[in-house]
Amino acid sequence: MRALLTTAPIVYVADSAGFPYGRRSDTEIASRVPALLGRMVERFHPRVAVIACNTASTIALDHVRSALDLPVVGTVPAIKPAAEMSKSRVLGVLGTEATVRQAYVDDLATRFASDCTIIRHGSHELVELAETKLRGEVVDVDAVRAAAQPMFDAPGGDRIDTIVLACTHFPLLEEELRAAFPQVDYVDGGRGIARRIAYLTRGQPWPVEPQAGIAVFTAPPPANLLDALASYGLTEVKTL
Repeated sequence: MRALLTTAPIVYVADSAGFPYGRRSDTEIASRVPALLGRMVERFHPRVAVIACNTASTIALDHVRSALDLPVVGTVPAIKPAAEMSKSRVLGVLGTEATVRQAYVDDLATRFASDCTIIRHGSHELVELAETKLRGEVVDVDAVRAAAQPMFDAPGGDRIDTIVLACTHFPLLEEELRAAFPQVDYVDGGRGIARRIAYLTRGQPWPVEPQAGIAVFTAPPPANLLDALASYGLTEVKTL
């Protein structure tokens, strides 16, 4: 979004009190996400709400859309573009434990990759490693390799040529994943989501100059995260 809509004001909301979503029940996420986004919409009056989380989107997207009177963009595993890229017709879907078990993923696979074998792997370890890297700490490639290796050890895993990064944390680790598994391509939905936001707000005026972004946390953030937030233009930090 920062690259495509350079002056758009952004409010980034991290449900840090609910972290990690991947280990919470579907029922809890289905109630928690609409309630939190409802509070944020009342407070900040956005033009568009984005659920920047595959787990939350695959579970709560319909609940949020029925609760909010504004456009809502979900983030779902990029299985369609992955299937268009794959030559071996074996895809990996790398996400949280909650995302990879969802029927939503089954539906995407049926609609867009019916001729592909899809191997899923949920990894909380990769989520933690991505958080570590975002805080500016060094992440060991061997740790990333160990966390994702079960996907390749599964039956047919040696034929994977394209991996869907089905967690919005995981693009942060793309460099380490490419070093650990250079034989595959990696796909995520970030650019597509940005294009969707631009389409939904087409014709609307934006500020002339870039605006300071706001980061809102539901629990106090680690102090060493603030520099990373500032690098994305999120210079004002609030805690609920």
